[in-house]
Amino acid sequence: MINLLPPVEKRKFSSEKNKRIATILWLLVLFFLTCSILILFSIKTYIQTQVKSQQYLLAEIKKEKNQSEIENLQEEINSINLSLMELNSFYQNGIYLSDILEKVSNTLPKELYLNNLSIVFPSVSLSGFAPTTETLFEFKENLEKEPGFKEISFPPANWVNLTDIDFSVTFIINY
Repeated sequence: MINLLPPVEKRKFSSEKNKRIATILWLLVLFFLTCSILILFSIKTYIQTQVKSQQYLLAEIKKEKNQSEIENLQEEINSINLSLMELNSFYQNGIYLSDILEKVSNTLPKELYLNNLSIVFPSVSLSGFAPTTETLFEFKENLEKEPGFKEISFPPANWVNLTDIDFSVTFIINY
């Protein structure tokens, strides 16, 4: 193919061709940059939504953890409160050995004394010495008058001798 155009026209066509090529290249570069910007923007948006969702999940997990810790603390508090109520009830309704000893000593006549005292709640066993049956009978009456003592039992062997009596008695503490 032979080009019969004058050189001025040839340069003009060559110049126009170069302008078209440059325009196309600039359009391609502009298209590439626009696509790159859109892709980067969509990646940025995706990452931001993922970060927000992870932050939300983290906040929910922290709330659940705090809630479970609060529930554990509440259970522990309830357990301690129950223990304290049981201790308070025990001390309010407690049977004190000193009270029992005081009541027993208040029922003893002056001539009578004890050799042995055994307390296995609620049962009490006493043994001792009484100089006469009258003293032992007075002790029996004193025990029966005491409101905290029930089921008072003197064995029949206690009443055989009239003097120098080694006696034993059992009763139940009723508080």
